[in-house]
Amino acid sequence: MAGAKNGESSSLLHKEDEETLRKLKAYQPWAFFVTFGGYFMAHFSRKCYSTVKQQLEGIAGYSPLILSEMDTVFMGTYAAGNIISGKLGDTFNPTTVLAIGLFGSGTCLFLINISLWFDFLSLSLYLGNFFIIAVYFMFGFFQSTGGPVGTAVMGNWFCDKKSIESRGLIFGLWTCHQYCGDVTAAICTALVLGAGLPYWWALFIPATTNIGWGILTLKLIADPADVGIITPEVAIRMEKLKAKQAESGSAAVDEGPAPISYAAALRIPMVAQYAFAFGFFKLTNYVLFFWLPYFLGKHFDPVTANLIASLYSVGMMPGGIIVGYVSDLFGGRRASVIGTFMVCLFVFLFVFSLKSEELNAVALLVMLCIMGILVGGPNNIITSAVAADLASHPSVRGNNKSLGTVTGLINGCGSITASIGLLAVGPLQEAFGWGSVWLFLMGCTFVGTALMGTKIYDELFPAPEGYSEVEANLAV
Repeated sequence: MAGAKNGESSSLLHKEDEETLRKLKAYQPWAFFVTFGGYFMAHFSRKCYSTVKQQLEGIAGYSPLILSEMDTVFMGTYAAGNIISGKLGDTFNPTTVLAIGLFGSGTCLFLINISLWFDFLSLSLYLGNFFIIAVYFMFGFFQSTGGPVGTAVMGNWFCDKKSIESRGLIFGLWTCHQYCGDVTAAICTALVLGAGLPYWWALFIPATTNIGWGILTLKLIADPADVGIITPEVAIRMEKLKAKQAESGSAAVDEGPAPISYAAALRIPMVAQYAFAFGFFKLTNYVLFFWLPYFLGKHFDPVTANLIASLYSVGMMPGGIIVGYVSDLFGGRRASVIGTFMVCLFVFLFVFSLKSEELNAVALLVMLCIMGILVGGPNNIITSAVAADLASHPSVRGNNKSLGTVTGLINGCGSITASIGLLAVGPLQEAFGWGSVWLFLMGCTFVGTALMGTKIYDELFPAPEGYSEVEANLAV
């Protein structure tokens, strides 16, 4: 009789698990679509501004210095905003934070349009310059929500066993949002200018689409637990609650997972190392992205230079998919795959340091496309799949309010490191030539990879099964 009851109970539990998995899988495509679209909108609006810089200078009358200061202000607030937004996403409703970012981005672009329509510069040079810089200051904060908070929502929904095993591929595909947004922005501006419309339409269109997507995002369910789906994380939290109730003898109430602190996030193994390593990798990406057209323009005509430089961006899109898929094949050993990519990049940069000014257009096209894959793959995966892996560490299991903070710290610290490092590029190439810049990037690649050294070693030479961290510490 007891055996029959146990069998019946087991069957009911199995059916509940199947129903939970079915509900989880049914909502995953929608969560992917909405968060993908949100980050797509961020890059769409961000890139559209850069595509009309020439018009902002030639027609609106903004000086190159002001446009440069807008970029600097944006990078600073975007870096700080990543750290803040990740924490906000873990503390409050993530979909609300994402929607506020989209509403804010759209509003900032709309305000820039107002300053263009009413020609603030003609009213007052100080007013016009101050207004557009102040708006772009806020724009950086609003733009920062998509990465860390979107990653957190993705991590909440893609938490079943099969999704975790394919986490690299899933996030590799998801991180294509930024390149899709950039390409769409270029096409949008080309269509606006080609149709003979005023250039400010290239800012007005992303302003309206951002606000529209913000309305859609408000309807997104951020956490499966909000609709009664018991995910593995929720199950662990409930087990901890039962143990606490049994220990204290009181009826403890589940108030949901408490958001993790910055200090606790940094105590998760490898978070700090990845944050700084990502800074050096992102610096390499920034230098190639911002300076390649300038470097190539010294050896080719503007059309050819931009075509060759664009191949670097094209290569970055499949990079994340390749790194994610390959790391999934090797059981989630992402640091080892990233390290391999960085070693290959080191070789390419060494060739550039010796031959960059002698290579023909075809050789540069091939090399820059491959370099795009080598740089883009690690950059995309560290702020998505790797961050999700780190936030799943046993020390924070049962607490799904850590992924946004972890992603924000990695992205924010990386952006700060990269922004500071960019200041060295101009003086280096002016004093010692472009060979010194490639050597500088080789150094950045080496330091970033070295910071992941312990993780790469652990992946290549894992401790024997059942060999605890306490035993490992005693053995040292």
